[in-house]
Amino acid sequence: MQTWRWLCLKHSFPVCFAAVSFFLLLVSSSKSPLGIHPLDAKYFAAEVIKCKDGSKSFTRDRLNDNFCDCLDGTDEPGTSACPAGKFYCRNVGSIPKFIFSSRVNDHFCDCCDGSDEYDGSILCPDTCIMGGNVEYKTEEYVSTTTHLHSTKLKEMKIGIKLEDLIQTLAGIERNL
Repeated sequence: MQTWRWLCLKHSFPVCFAAVSFFLLLVSSSKSPLGIHPLDAKYFAAEVIKCKDGSKSFTRDRLNDNFCDCLDGTDEPGTSACPAGKFYCRNVGSIPKFIFSSRVNDHFCDCCDGSDEYDGSILCPDTCIMGGNVEYKTEEYVSTTTHLHSTKLKEMKIGIKLEDLIQTLAGIERNL
């Protein structure tokens, strides 16, 4: 943990934040498909998967293919293809939750870990770092237009108190 403290004290905030985010990504990575609760991983590991409502079966390659095969949305937990589908937010460091799959890639960060906006069209900062112990300032989105082809630019300003992040990381070290 001394390495994290040194990194955060000796380098700029973006370097520290990137390192901590990378660490959290490594800790939270899994092999289960996107949007699936960890307890359902074995259910979705089979080559042929049955819709949870029992209506039909589908092959694993049709999981999250953006086409709704099951009326209950079983086959599309990671896309917005099925109106009845649910997406599981892991929210590592905070409280996991389910959201309606219609909120996946809708350009609004519903999961505090940003996992619901994976298509790259919007950047969702991980706001569930360390159980919410780090105080975040509110995000300000400013739309501006330029005179060149009237292109709209979005600027996002995100603030975080570096001292709080360092104290939180030190607390984790004591708990390990």
